Formats: sequence, structure tokens, C-alpha cells
Amino acid sequence: MLVLGIDPGTAICGYAVVEQLGNKIHAVQYGAVFTDKDELPEMRLKKIYEEISALIGHYKPDLMSIEKLFFNRNVTTAIPVGQARGVVLLAAANQGLKILEFTPMQIKSSVVGTGSATKEQVTYMVQHLLNIKEKPKPDDVADALAAALCGINTASTMRWIN
Repeated sequence: MLVLGIDPGTAICGYAVVEQLGNKIHAVQYGAVFTDKDELPEMRLKKIYEEISALIGHYKPDLMSIEKLFFNRNVTTAIPVGQARGVVLLAAANQGLKILEFTPMQIKSSVVGTGSATKEQVTYMVQHLLNIKEKPKPDDVADALAAALCGINTASTMRWIN
């Protein structure tokens, strides 16, 4: 099974392609789409859409695991993140990709064992589970790797139940 994990964002949109073969899991590709804050918003969204579409087209994952929009008080940040999330969902839908959505707490719980895990704990577990030597940077990349792992865990469980 091949899963594309996404940590949506307008400035930085983390992505990770993670593969499970039997009981072995490894990272195939990971990184981030970076956009320039001085660019027009529609051009930033276009770049995210095009780069995520290209990843989907190249790797042809079985599903996409994406973080649900979560915000506390900062609606100003939530709107652009929601827009980035929307273009990522559109890229997946246009290529017929199945989508699983998870809250940050669900992702942390799946990877670390507790929904209140710190960023450092998530990064440590991602490195450990995927045997990644260097710390994935920025944090959005580690979050995308965690989202992919959560998607693999959930999809595996769903197949086991059915």
C-alpha cells in the first residue's frame, strides 16, 4: 500500500509518500511545497495544486491521508490553510484518489500513542518507525509523514475488520 500524507498549509504544505509492504514501512519521498508570501494568493494555491497533482500522478498512491483543519483562535491563519487544504483535496479528487481525514490528535495518537504528544515526540516516532536518520524539516514534513503513517494504520485496520 502506498499512502500520500499531507500537512496542508499555504506557506508550507508538507507531503510524504510512505509505502507498506507486508509489515515493513518506509518513506519513499517527502518534502514540502513552499510558496512566497509576496505572491498573489491564487498563484500560491495554483503552485500547491500543481505540485501535489504531480506527486499523485507520479507515485499513484492508493490513498491520501490529510490533516483536518484545526484552529484555536486564529481565524486569519485558518482561512488560507483551509484554501490550501481545498486545492489538495481537489488534486486528489481529480485523480480519483481515496481520501482519509484525521484531526491532529488522531494523527498523534496513531503515531505516538497519545493525542497530546509534542512535536518532538511525533518527529522522534516518525524517524524511528521509518528509519529516517536526519530529522525531517520543517515540522510540516514530519507532520505529513505522521499523517501518512496514520493513514496506513487506519487503512490496515479497516481491511482487517472488513
